[in-house]
Amino acid sequence: MRDAATWFGNYSRDHQNPTNRLIHWICVPAITWTVIAFIWLIPVPSAFGKPGLWAVVGMFLAFCFYYYRLSRVIGLAMAGAFISLAFLTDFLYYALGPSGLAWLAAIVFVAAWIGQFIGHKIEGRRPSFFTDLQYLLIGPAWLMSKALRRAGKDY
Repeated sequence: MRDAATWFGNYSRDHQNPTNRLIHWICVPAITWTVIAFIWLIPVPSAFGKPGLWAVVGMFLAFCFYYYRLSRVIGLAMAGAFISLAFLTDFLYYALGPSGLAWLAAIVFVAAWIGQFIGHKIEGRRPSFFTDLQYLLIGPAWLMSKALRRAGKDY
């Protein structure tokens, strides 16, 4: 596994344009949420738990086996983001129902990916994940590293 600085340096090279960066600040968290929402919708046998169990398991595994290993600080920050997204998704699940959540997630997913591709068209570079699928996990961590730096913390 490459270190965080290497991943972020490579990712940054594909994200130099300020408009593309702004689009990423909006679309990457939106896409992250939609993935969580879609997994939230996978049925959970009542004997195992309540809706959202598989999403919580997925977020926990991403935290343990990817983000925390990449950087403890980023891992803990991502855990906080995951917890926030889980609360949001749980609220929306009960407020909108499963089909309402599915429709909302689908609309946000499509709109956010359109935004991402527009950003990369403006940038003049293809998305990083075309070279390595791990960049789909790096995008949220890269934004988190920038947020942490703005808050005076280093990863």
